[in-house]
Amino acid sequence: MSWFKNIFKKEEKETLDKGLEKSSQGFFEKMTKAVVGKSKVDDEVLDDLEEILIASDVGASTTIKIIEKIEERVARDKFVGVNELDKILREEISGLLLENPHAGTGNIDASKKPYVIMVVGVNGVGKTTTIGKLAHQFKSEGKKVVLGAADTFRAAAVDQLVIWSERVGVPIVKQEMGSDPASVAFDTVQSAVAQNADVVIIDTAGRLHNKINLMNELSKIKRVMQKVIPDAPHEILLVLDGSTGQNAFEQAKQFTAATEVNALAVTKLDGTAKGGVVIGISDQFQIPVKYIGVGEKMQDLQLFNGTEFVDSFFKKR
Repeated sequence: MSWFKNIFKKEEKETLDKGLEKSSQGFFEKMTKAVVGKSKVDDEVLDDLEEILIASDVGASTTIKIIEKIEERVARDKFVGVNELDKILREEISGLLLENPHAGTGNIDASKKPYVIMVVGVNGVGKTTTIGKLAHQFKSEGKKVVLGAADTFRAAAVDQLVIWSERVGVPIVKQEMGSDPASVAFDTVQSAVAQNADVVIIDTAGRLHNKINLMNELSKIKRVMQKVIPDAPHEILLVLDGSTGQNAFEQAKQFTAATEVNALAVTKLDGTAKGGVVIGISDQFQIPVKYIGVGEKMQDLQLFNGTEFVDSFFKKR
């Protein structure tokens, strides 16, 4: 059994390496140019590094933290060779990710049954696909899953979730287009309790046109679910598209202001050179990055592990 688990872990790591390849290559190409002809880390190298980190969508605030930590090391050690820069950067970024203590821990709290996950995020970030992949993962672990199609404003959203429910082989609760999303959420949790389900995953509308409307809608969905399960939802998972870089930061700001987000999923990292956004989002929002999407396949939504992420990001290709 441990042999099988080791093979699976190896495949997962290879997928992560491949998923972060574009981000890693882009980063190291710029780093190589920045240090060419230099022997030690000086102000010019640090200025270039600052630009590279910001261009990699790490974000200005997090970049400043990293640069300040490297400056402290340079001041302390007097001479830091440019050949040591990779190692120092890796250590400082790992340290930042570990400061967010809950990142990548555990899957769900088994003492909550059913465990209710409300999924939020703007349209087009991979929200429905993330729900489908999560349902697949939970079902693979032997859990009974129920989906709720509470994004009733777009027919495509409901249809897409139905396709995923059929593909994964899990039940879905839905209503007519334009129905009250809270009503769908209520029916979903009621159905899940009746079926003795382990996990409920509820999709919500991805509109961000008005923060007050969004806040009211999400609050209403929560209130209605609590009539059936008093402490629901147990998890509010915000899905962000990693390929949008700084736009993902803005969405995180909007949604964390609108509702109590307590977990993040960053998708589409395989198709972009903006993988640094995970580092910045984890640091700036201090909300656990729980999942990252590094490919198209069902198993390519991975539980986030900060150490492994940094290892893949800094892997020389």
